[in-house]
Amino acid sequence: MKRIQISLLFLLFFLLANAQGEDQEEITLVNAMHSISSHDLLEYVKIQCDDRFQGRLTGTPEYQACAEWLAGEFSKWGISPAGDEGTWFQWFEVPYTLIYPECGLTLHIPVANKGEILKPYKYISEYMPGSTSGNGEITAEVVYAGYGITAPELKYDDYEGIDVKGKIILIEREAPVLPTAGAEKFKPWYNYSFHQTKLENAVKHRAAGMLYNYGPIANPNNSYYSDFIYVHVGDSVIHDIFSGTGKDHDKIIRDINKNLKPQSFNTGKVVTVGMTTSHNPHGRGSNVIGLIKGSDPELGKETIIIGAHLDHLGKCYDIIPGANDNASAVAVMMGVAKALAQSRIPLKRSVMFIAFGSEEQALLGSKAYIKNPAVPLSKSILLNMDGVGIGNSISANAGTDFPVLWSFIADANKKYIHRNLLTNSFPNLGRPRLDASIFLSAGVPSLSFSTFGSANFYHIPLDNIDIIKPEIMEDMAKLLFVSVIEMANSDKSLNNIKNEKQQNP
Repeated sequence: MKRIQISLLFLLFFLLANAQGEDQEEITLVNAMHSISSHDLLEYVKIQCDDRFQGRLTGTPEYQACAEWLAGEFSKWGISPAGDEGTWFQWFEVPYTLIYPECGLTLHIPVANKGEILKPYKYISEYMPGSTSGNGEITAEVVYAGYGITAPELKYDDYEGIDVKGKIILIEREAPVLPTAGAEKFKPWYNYSFHQTKLENAVKHRAAGMLYNYGPIANPNNSYYSDFIYVHVGDSVIHDIFSGTGKDHDKIIRDINKNLKPQSFNTGKVVTVGMTTSHNPHGRGSNVIGLIKGSDPELGKETIIIGAHLDHLGKCYDIIPGANDNASAVAVMMGVAKALAQSRIPLKRSVMFIAFGSEEQALLGSKAYIKNPAVPLSKSILLNMDGVGIGNSISANAGTDFPVLWSFIADANKKYIHRNLLTNSFPNLGRPRLDASIFLSAGVPSLSFSTFGSANFYHIPLDNIDIIKPEIMEDMAKLLFVSVIEMANSDKSLNNIKNEKQQNP
């Protein structure tokens, strides 16, 4: 009987000690999680948006100054550099164009027996300068050229039957077939949906300039030709160009999309487009890469990457701060990095932090990483963020495609954060707009987070500190902090965290 009593007491002591150990681990985790402060995160956003960094256009000295500031913060927290040759930076070539204030778009309105009236369009609300435009001014007739696509194998050519030499084309973004039509229908149109393909095709057809129906927003993701002048336009310009032509813009788009037959025509309208720019074909950009090495000899070879692009649009021609896109995500990444580095919570797997350059310029930073990864891609997963500083809800692409990976996020949210949390299946078919798309195409399981639920301003100067909601950034950081710790220390292999259903374009 005494032996049984002693055994029961020992078992009870063991269970109590184990429970106390688990309670202590929980307390340590919660305390570390609460070290993440919305005040700190907001300050990180403010610093990135400071005028000294001039909108963080990759390739410029101002972008690199911001990258060096971030590397300095990582270093303070005890994170190790993992870039080229033991530095913080992974370098790549990136040409860039600077835009100056002497820009404009003007419509020439003929008046019978009185010459003409000039109608200048408003910066931001009616037009935005083309972020890779050549320098100069042109006055010419506008020719509507549909989607600006020449695709012989698809028996489709928006330039057939029109002469655009020396004229200004008006074209649409994307293609007449969208990714929502499914892979089989969309893939033949995939390359034709790129901004670069459209601009290069316009130059090939000897157009002098372009009105691009795109926003109007700024966007440096395009080709550059010194003699090709262009701007992005919105609804008011489209309305004026079509007015009096007997054509209905919306109907033309519907008909093109339905029948896959171009409906290009000479509008008879004349505009002047003026751009003041300078181009640097030899820019050099960088990713900033930091690492917390995992403690387990085998699991430490597997890496959880937390990613966010550091760059934005620079000046077009005003500074575009990019507070939500993407200073918010870099700030959240910094909050997670600091908390993990200073928490003293052991991590079996490695955790890497990558601040990508040139996301806005054709995703050159993530492409450079995939070409020369700091750790094997086969042993990596990516938790990417792009625009996580607004609203009150969190969403992520591809959680349905990687359900085991997503379960860590969902469990952490249910237990600690309690935010509205959404995910989807992400086919990754269209023109890639996210660094995560590049990783997915390389076979790396990737989730890409954003937030929503309040005012947002995309690729214009109003994307500034005024729209940022620090509380959602704090919760996003806490969500990733807890999830990453659980992932890093999970008994499941990295192959089990992955899901075989990987979607590639």
